[in-house]
Amino acid sequence: MGLEIGIEWLTLIMFGSLLALLMAGLPLAFVTGGLACVFLFILGDERALNIVPSRIFPLMTNYQLSAIPLFIFMAAMLERAGIINDMFDVIYKVLGGVKGGLAAATIIASTVLAAMVGVIGAAVVTMGIIALPAMLERKYDPKIAMGSIMAGGTLGILIPPSILAIIYAVVAEQSVGELFIGAVIPGLMLSGFYIAYVVIRSYINPQLGPPIPPAERVSTGEKIRLLGNMAAPIALIVIVLGVIFSGVATPVEAAGIGTFGAFIVAAIHRKLDWATIREACITTLKASAMVIWIMFGATIFVGLYVLEGGQQFVQEALAATGLGPWGILIIMQILLVALGMFLDWVGILLLCVPIFVPIIKALGAASFGLDSPDDLVLWFGVLYLVNMQMSFLSPPFGYALFYLRGVAPPEIPMTDIFKAALPFLFLQIVGLVTCMLFPHVITWLPRLVYG
Repeated sequence: MGLEIGIEWLTLIMFGSLLALLMAGLPLAFVTGGLACVFLFILGDERALNIVPSRIFPLMTNYQLSAIPLFIFMAAMLERAGIINDMFDVIYKVLGGVKGGLAAATIIASTVLAAMVGVIGAAVVTMGIIALPAMLERKYDPKIAMGSIMAGGTLGILIPPSILAIIYAVVAEQSVGELFIGAVIPGLMLSGFYIAYVVIRSYINPQLGPPIPPAERVSTGEKIRLLGNMAAPIALIVIVLGVIFSGVATPVEAAGIGTFGAFIVAAIHRKLDWATIREACITTLKASAMVIWIMFGATIFVGLYVLEGGQQFVQEALAATGLGPWGILIIMQILLVALGMFLDWVGILLLCVPIFVPIIKALGAASFGLDSPDDLVLWFGVLYLVNMQMSFLSPPFGYALFYLRGVAPPEIPMTDIFKAALPFLFLQIVGLVTCMLFPHVITWLPRLVYG
């Protein structure tokens, strides 16, 4: 038999060593998996290592997760086919004459992009390469320009088909389709907040976001022709989301349709060749492998922690604060934001959700003024997605900040990128609070669709 360590100390040692190793810059997947194996061996005997295959196998054979590589592949194909450049070009020319129009165009393009791409990095980097130089050239305020790119880019985590929603649904044993539909209104609401913010600020002070000069504007006929170019990719999004929402196909089948559609769209745009397919495959392989390995590592880590009584410990610790259901929910949200400053989203999901969801279920739907346990889990799931958006923008380690740093002009200091994110981070907090206070923002659409 191995060592006996009290759960309080174990919590401290496990999560302390996790943070220390992550700070040292080691990859999350191997830190969580490796630490878990070490602790399994110290705490148990060699038989305890049987947890490893028993935790990983259900993930390996999970049907829902096969949507992830398919959605990533679809996005990679569309990106390689130059669809994203075309799309920005169209929206940019249609909206260019409005004050702050380019920033609004960036956010709208990112919103549409989010519906194609479930992965954040791609959206921020792509828009950073296309939209940032375009805005800076037109004398846009760099902070508004960068903020709108980062904020728009993070919508990919919320607006379906989001990869995070798929993983959340698998971990929390929930319907992917419902989570997708629940996230639509909050996603559009946040997108609306961002657009309103940039346009209002540009109207108050036109120096921040000047309209493009009349010489560069395009005629109505030209605008209609440009929109025609976007027909194929937008039809693809409508079909993919349509079959999920109407319940005709599961998200995995829809991802398959989307992948096939991406080939067709690439062919229409005359970009379907072996080089495109090969690049898209490699991108998919890297991104999917990263996500799945983090899932393997983190699930063993949490499995061990729960086995040692971690679940109970967290539950009792939260109860001991004497805060009541809303207090506990708020503490959870704050914890998620704090973790978001250091960890990446897949890691946070796998470390927190298995522990948080049972606690929220135990508090009961009535204590939050919701009608059914299903509503409760759905509501918490979407709150989690909205919260994770914040982790991408929150200094010091928000991913979006660094993705943008990689493509922004070198003369823009990092502090400006941080400052650019803050107003949008505030809007995200407003969005999160709105979703908490008015659960119907989340539950109304799924009710309508599923009855």
